[in-house]
Amino acid sequence: MYTLADRYRHQVLSPLFVANEIYRPSYLSGLWILSFFGLIPEMVTTYTSMTPRVPRSFTNHLGTFRYSHVKQSFFFGFDRKKVQGDQIWLADPEKALLDYWHLESGEWTGERLLAMRFQQGDIIDFQKLLGYAGRFSSPRLSRAVQNWAVVVEDPERNS
Repeated sequence: MYTLADRYRHQVLSPLFVANEIYRPSYLSGLWILSFFGLIPEMVTTYTSMTPRVPRSFTNHLGTFRYSHVKQSFFFGFDRKKVQGDQIWLADPEKALLDYWHLESGEWTGERLLAMRFQQGDIIDFQKLLGYAGRFSSPRLSRAVQNWAVVVEDPERNS
């Protein structure tokens, strides 16, 4: 991919567009999407993406772009959306949760979920989350989804 020097460009490159283009196929997911949708309070500066290819990281003047491997059968749950004037491949919030839980080792207990300080849980479609988790065929992710339901229903129960 060739790019023009800044002084010759008429349009500024979007880091989101670059995230989709420098390593294809890929879609933005994980912590970056959780922040984008307001599910975590932190601002995430590394653009995290999923790909069926080998993992890679790139850093340039636009930012740091990290690509995590996901099996081809788990390469779903994303859509092209218009963001900042560009069509960007973004994970659904439900899939971003599952991608993140899948990549991070260990059990996702209620206490661990609370420690993440998840917020705006009402934007998560629980049935969609449950359906996506079923496609992973992972008991650990199924438990994480059940724990998520408890934490979102009654955050005080696990504190």
